[in-house]
Amino acid sequence: MIPTLLGILFVSFVVVQFAPGGPVERVIAQLSGSDTGASSRISGSSGGDFASRPQAGASADAVSSKYRGAQGLDPDFVKSLEKQFGFDKPAPERFLLMLWNFARFDFGKSYFRDVSVIQLIKEKLPVSMSLGIWMTLLTYLISIPLGIRKAIRDGSTFDVWTSGIIIIGFAIPGFLFAILLIILFAGGSFLDIFPLRGLTSDGWSQFPWYWKIIDYFWHITLPLVSMVLGAFATMTLLTKNSFLDEIRKQYVMTARAKGCSENQVLYGHIFRNAMLIVIAGFPSAFIHAFFSGSLLIETIFSLDGLGLLGFESVLNRDYPVVFGTLFIFSLVGLVVNLISDLTYMWIDPRIDFEARDV
Repeated sequence: MIPTLLGILFVSFVVVQFAPGGPVERVIAQLSGSDTGASSRISGSSGGDFASRPQAGASADAVSSKYRGAQGLDPDFVKSLEKQFGFDKPAPERFLLMLWNFARFDFGKSYFRDVSVIQLIKEKLPVSMSLGIWMTLLTYLISIPLGIRKAIRDGSTFDVWTSGIIIIGFAIPGFLFAILLIILFAGGSFLDIFPLRGLTSDGWSQFPWYWKIIDYFWHITLPLVSMVLGAFATMTLLTKNSFLDEIRKQYVMTARAKGCSENQVLYGHIFRNAMLIVIAGFPSAFIHAFFSGSLLIETIFSLDGLGLLGFESVLNRDYPVVFGTLFIFSLVGLVVNLISDLTYMWIDPRIDFEARDV
């Protein structure tokens, strides 16, 4: 896990060194009034701390800088920007310093927001956590019963039609379906049933507890439907194929020959073996739903979560946030993969070859 994590950080750091633009260029663009990109919409990223500095030497004979758009700025001011962002040090030294800080879980502060990276992640975490948890639960609650039913009735009309619906659902992009839901149910062109922004209504803290729950699910319905549409397709087919493989094995025929009912055969013999892959994959499925696939959904429904935070940080060249979130996501992903492997062994001890007698 440690070499993998170091490799992820190293490759990402190298890529960033060759990427055009950077925080210094962003501040210069703000000072010159040319920062009109998507990131300029972000609250608190106007660069006021830098804009308030005197532009000493901003005359016609100012020395040209290596940064595009820096003409008219005092070279000493540009150097002070480099020092503030840490670019006055060579790249190897900056990388080693980053590793030392990350080893102590010190991710620093955002370049353009007066807040620490950890605090930013804590602020955005509830949104992504809500989407990830409910998406994973709904995916499993739909996929497992449907996959078992399809395996039992393999080749039937029910199996064919549900497979067609699953394939269509998987083929439709989640963000496109989200736009369709907005048009149909969120005041687009037809009905105005569901809200379009946020996870709660204004004044939510003053609502009675039961109304808070209703309001929360009222807001999260459309984003969840958009995300779950294609997510359960893979899990459903995986469940079906896993059960079909087990149904055709010899021990199932033996159980039936002994007079066991179909429910006893299915849930007493097949279920544990067939669900090995499905259950053991729960941690990785959760982390996938939690950290990925939600960027466009968060943007469309104005949900300020981790996906949107990471995307805006890349646009802004806010490197502490970019590398801080990358480190945390990578570390959590590696730990979850380890948990998945351990779950395999816990469900089926036969996988632990070292513990078996050879």
